[in-house]
Amino acid sequence: MASRAFHHAFLVRDLDETRRFYVDLLGCVEGRSTQTWVDLDLFGNQLTAHLGTPPPPANVGKVDGIVVPLPHFGAVVSFDEYERLAARLTAAGVEFVVTPRIRYPGQSGEQGTFFFFDPSGNALEFKAFRRPEEMFAK
Repeated sequence: MASRAFHHAFLVRDLDETRRFYVDLLGCVEGRSTQTWVDLDLFGNQLTAHLGTPPPPANVGKVDGIVVPLPHFGAVVSFDEYERLAARLTAAGVEFVVTPRIRYPGQSGEQGTFFFFDPSGNALEFKAFRRPEEMFAK
């Protein structure tokens, strides 16, 4: 089955701050925009950041014994992209909610993952599967 991009619309406090974070730090490409929203290409997926007041995430999810913020969004990337992004965020002083780590080592679905917040408080997760064909393995 062919891969399909997703669309995610979310709230941000400031569009200029959002552009700096998503374009300059995460490497998104900016698309269309107005004075109240901006489209961003996040690894081939369409994000639309709208001006507003984001609801605070809650640390209520628990995965592999680790509490994670919900809701959250992000992308599944290659291991090379994952390592480069983790290094870039670390160098920029971004505080991780869940530091870069390997989840399920040696098991089906082994993956690298990390969580952090954007400047508006939106939680993001990036992950990479050691064997991409196991993304939906049971």
